[in-house]
Amino acid sequence: MLLFVLLVGAFGAEEDTALCEILGSPEFPLLSKEGDITIGGVFSINSQISSPPLTFTDAPEPLKCSRYHFREFHFAQTMMFAIEEINNSSSLLPNISIGYQIFDGCDSNLPSTRAVMGLINGPERTLEKTCSSHLSVHAIVGASESSSAIAMLQISGIFQIPVISHFATCACLSNKKEYPYFFRTIPSDYHQSRALAKLVKHFGWTWVGAVRSDNDYGNNGMATFITAASQEGVCIEYSEAISRTDPSEQVTRVVRVIQSGSARVLVAFLAQGEMEILLEEALKQNLTGLQWVGSESWITAGHLATKGYSRILTGSLGFTLRKSKITEFWEATFGCSLQSSPHGQTQCSGTERLQDIKNPFTDVSELRISNNVYKAVYAVAYAMHNMLKYRLHELYVNFTLQSGERVYFDENGDPTATYELVNWQRNQAGDIVFVAIGSYDASLPNGKQFTMIGINTTWAAESLESVCSESCLPGFRQAVIKGKPICCFSCIACAAGEISNFSNSAECSRCQLEYWSNEDHSQCVPKVIEFLSYGETMGVLLTAFSLFGASLTLVVSCVFFWFRHTPLVKASNFELSFLLLFSLTLCFLCSLTFIGRPSEWSCMLRHTAFGITFALCMSCILAKTIAVVIAFKAKRPANTVPQCSAPLQRTSVLSCTLLQVLVCLLWLTLAPPFPYKNTAHATERIILECDLGSPIGFWAVLGYIGLLAVLCFILAFLARKLPDNFNEAKFITFSMLIFCAVWVTFIPAYVSSPGKFTVAVEIFAILASSFGLLFCIFAPKCYILLLKPEKNTKKHMMGRN
Repeated sequence: MLLFVLLVGAFGAEEDTALCEILGSPEFPLLSKEGDITIGGVFSINSQISSPPLTFTDAPEPLKCSRYHFREFHFAQTMMFAIEEINNSSSLLPNISIGYQIFDGCDSNLPSTRAVMGLINGPERTLEKTCSSHLSVHAIVGASESSSAIAMLQISGIFQIPVISHFATCACLSNKKEYPYFFRTIPSDYHQSRALAKLVKHFGWTWVGAVRSDNDYGNNGMATFITAASQEGVCIEYSEAISRTDPSEQVTRVVRVIQSGSARVLVAFLAQGEMEILLEEALKQNLTGLQWVGSESWITAGHLATKGYSRILTGSLGFTLRKSKITEFWEATFGCSLQSSPHGQTQCSGTERLQDIKNPFTDVSELRISNNVYKAVYAVAYAMHNMLKYRLHELYVNFTLQSGERVYFDENGDPTATYELVNWQRNQAGDIVFVAIGSYDASLPNGKQFTMIGINTTWAAESLESVCSESCLPGFRQAVIKGKPICCFSCIACAAGEISNFSNSAECSRCQLEYWSNEDHSQCVPKVIEFLSYGETMGVLLTAFSLFGASLTLVVSCVFFWFRHTPLVKASNFELSFLLLFSLTLCFLCSLTFIGRPSEWSCMLRHTAFGITFALCMSCILAKTIAVVIAFKAKRPANTVPQCSAPLQRTSVLSCTLLQVLVCLLWLTLAPPFPYKNTAHATERIILECDLGSPIGFWAVLGYIGLLAVLCFILAFLARKLPDNFNEAKFITFSMLIFCAVWVTFIPAYVSSPGKFTVAVEIFAILASSFGLLFCIFAPKCYILLLKPEKNTKKHMMGRN
């Protein structure tokens, strides 16, 4: 509902034909002035009311208001000043004078209601049967409290008289269905309550106490604060309510609850009257050391700062309206002019000291709420001006004051919600001053609404922390304690592989697959990559044994080459022996491909080199065994020459080896081995290994070698009755037994060994089987060649023991 439309209704109200009888005496305004248009004002110039007892036999005695309130009188002064300024203006409502009638609301609902009745009816008695005539006021400015404003609206709303409040902040008043004739120049408590929640969260206070006025203002504001605080992760230890009508025992109990609580921050959503009652009791019980967070109702109340309450309230924080300047107030207070004056009046410097003026009436340093009164009067004047000048039926109130401040109402009759964060600090003289240290603008995006401006803050205590539980350090998570608020928790260390990298983490985050938690569980670090390297002890030992085996094989080759013309070497098949020694050298060296960081080429090389070299080795042994069996089993030695000739031996060795090469080529073509990061076997490290690609290919290679070994063993076993002095088949049998035993043992060890030990087991099997073949087949021959040369004769080799 637009303000000027309501004023049309107020101007055009017709006489009511209802009969009435006046009971009691009419209300008279404290301050009044005649005018063409009259604006009513209701301010709590007295803040205490004494209600006489009701006997129900006699008429009730008049209500008595006391305890003069300088701040509210200042609001009345502002209203009168604004009206005078408008009357003296030639551009706003020209040739029309504005009058006023200002009543005392006594900071209570009943006097505020009587004030509205006085504004509507007027003070004149009538002898006619109809006691109402044209309305005496066209708009009302007031009241300072939400409860009083609601009580006024119950009456004024019937007559469609707009009420513009300067200080009633209850969010409930934004309901246009219930209060269609209400406007205000102060933001709704909805925004202030949310700002207070962000404030306590900003300073890390997650455990706070709360006290409120037991009325619409306090109950609605605190309800919004508690909801917003819960969203911000702030918990309320207790929430108490007090009223000016409460007995002293109730106030005493509330202060004891505050004093016994563990929260060191108290959010006080109180009207000025309840705040004074609470502070009086707090002084009696010596309630100190609390960080007070206040609502706009009392946070800039100068009379609280001048009393003994400053000992309790120093360091208080709270949001209030932005400070404004009404230049004429300043000029009237100090008797100077802010602009150049042709009449020789003293020029204002802007640094005049209020300490030189000890009159509460003339304190113009904190024009916050007074400026709201000023804007309310101008809002009425502009609405009337537009209505009378343009004769429009729809027009929003939207204007700019002389100070440059823009005034308008939204669809709920509320202004823009902008606040200053003030801090109670002491100046050099020891007096309390309200210092702006931050701001809140509800129109900005979330996250940018609340800002600090970097000014030093005064605190209620040197070390101020208000939490239910001590903060959980990084590496721990919060665990809510059953039956307690979420702000009360225990700290539990993150599990292995999980971290929390900031304090008070609600849960631990699991590291990514290739990362692991550090010792403090505060950050994820790359997992240790594990593989058998040349730099570790196991790698060095296996490398040494591999090179030693290859070197020893070369030495044996040299010995055989040196004694190549002797009967023993000739009987051992010199060509096959050298080919076998060559393959054994490769067997020892192929184990080196299993050491080091796996790569695509090394993974393919290690298994194929192992398979081909051992296939060559087994092929040579198989050819030797066949040659020995054929040579000593033949009934006609002459017929054995074609069967065991060198070309035939070479062909058999080559054929058996090429078959293994074919298997390896198929394996590498279809599913070659590749480097693989194994994260499943060990959680805290990555095992870098060679994936077989195709297990069938690996076991086919290994199975083919086993097949050749079994054939060698069977043939050597059949040749066990050969001459004792040259029973090479016996040594081949022993070597095959060792070879098969090693590789049969290798299979379960290979499957069950973790990480790099799998590779070590495979290398050990290669070396063990290679050493077994070398020693069993060539050691006896080297013994005779080097140490028993007398036995290196054809006669001795053909003889028996």
